[in-house]
Amino acid sequence: MAPLPDPELCARAVRSRDARFDGWFFVAVTSTGIYCRPSCPARPPRTENMRFHPTAASAQRAGFRACKRCRPDASPGSPAWNHRADVVARAVRLIADGVVDRDGVPGLAVQLGYSIRQVERQLLAELGAGPLALARAQRAQTARLLLETTTMSMGDVATAAGFGSIRAFNGTVREVFATAPGDLRSAAMAISPTSPTSPTTATSGPISAVVPTTTARSSAPATSSLTVRLPFRGPLHPDELFGHLVATAVPGVEEWREGAYRRSLRTPHGYAIVALRPLPDQIACRLSLTDMRDLGPVIARCRRLLDLDADPEAIDSQLARDTALAPLIARAPGRRVPRTVDAAEFAVRAVLGQQVSIAAARRLAARLVQAAGQPIHDPDGGLTHLWPRTADLARLTADAQVPAMPAARRRTLTALVATLTAGEIELGAGGDWARGRAALADLPGIGPWTIETIAMRALGDPDAFPAGDLGVRRGAARLGLPAGRAALVARAEAWRPWRAYAVQHLWALQDNARGEEEQ
Repeated sequence: MAPLPDPELCARAVRSRDARFDGWFFVAVTSTGIYCRPSCPARPPRTENMRFHPTAASAQRAGFRACKRCRPDASPGSPAWNHRADVVARAVRLIADGVVDRDGVPGLAVQLGYSIRQVERQLLAELGAGPLALARAQRAQTARLLLETTTMSMGDVATAAGFGSIRAFNGTVREVFATAPGDLRSAAMAISPTSPTSPTTATSGPISAVVPTTTARSSAPATSSLTVRLPFRGPLHPDELFGHLVATAVPGVEEWREGAYRRSLRTPHGYAIVALRPLPDQIACRLSLTDMRDLGPVIARCRRLLDLDADPEAIDSQLARDTALAPLIARAPGRRVPRTVDAAEFAVRAVLGQQVSIAAARRLAARLVQAAGQPIHDPDGGLTHLWPRTADLARLTADAQVPAMPAARRRTLTALVATLTAGEIELGAGGDWARGRAALADLPGIGPWTIETIAMRALGDPDAFPAGDLGVRRGAARLGLPAGRAALVARAEAWRPWRAYAVQHLWALQDNARGEEEQ
């Protein structure tokens, strides 16, 4: 197992019930046979009885059961997996996206470019659990969510959570939670007889009251709706995060309605409509799914979109060392990087946004959606389409039906779409940041601004820095920072490895110019 933080530091975090460490590690208690998050409200165990694990799967593999009070399986994810580009972090992100459930460990290994044995060895060495154990832990968490918050049958819960059989479902739930599936549901119902709810407080896990519904029309597939809550490490400054998503929203695919950011997204087994509403201590997430098997991956994509697994205290403390940024950090702590639920979609949108305003980029994207997007039915709002598949965009570009744009940018768009369709570039959760940048640089018309913008929002590199971005340079100028690119990059060395977060503060100073390339 890879070394955790100093054991004494971990023990102090447990004794002080420090929620900042939730998700960073888990504490297993040898005297009780359970594992907890560091902030568990139960009486802290004796130090000699503590064993520390990097993942819930590792604790489960060692024979420990999840605590019923603090629900460690539902704690925020470790920031490490979204802020690293090595094979272990990429594997964790892919497992969260459901790759092992869909394609097995061989499919995971293919996407990572390693052998099965290499993948298993590296995950075991660092996380104390292999890919199957990590996927199993995720299935158990999804099953618990469905058991406690819906009235789905046990068979449907097992299928939706990714289990291959009822027997595997029953065995896993009993082993992980030390109770039968029906008892989990009964306990939740006992707390709220009229509607299944979570038995925990608002900040302890991702589950909230649910009103399961099913809608169907002759022209639209049936959808199942439920609401979950997405926990995060505070602080979180939602205004700029949601403001950016809304400002760049593509009509028909995204919208702001009744205090929530809503969008459609394609899923492995159909499609989903998500509505994300910022609340003081959580993100309320309403999901409408055509196939409940997509629940886990959709939640993972929503968390990634809003950067909810970040560690804002570590980021802010580093950036605040710069006297120019310190007042911005103090005024708006906890800024996140707006990312994406579809890396290929964002890459195309980044090309459309080259050297044009945000409004112009939105219009171009909306025309692509109307020309090649799949129509959907949204009973609750104004979403009309899914973003087009890359194969559909490839046919569109082959037929020269792309929206009016300069010939050079049309060639760039055509080359990017062809590369994405052929699978020659991986920009998603499992993408290698260095290889992704290199592949983008080989395409005609892809410059540093586009590469760094895609690296920041699609690949998820926390240190991406589009120094040529108009909003970044204007924001820097307002702070009295260097105006020249080379000088600004040199000054930004002190912000590493969190330059993408510094960008959010600079963008906030120039709302009308954020995300635009300097012309």
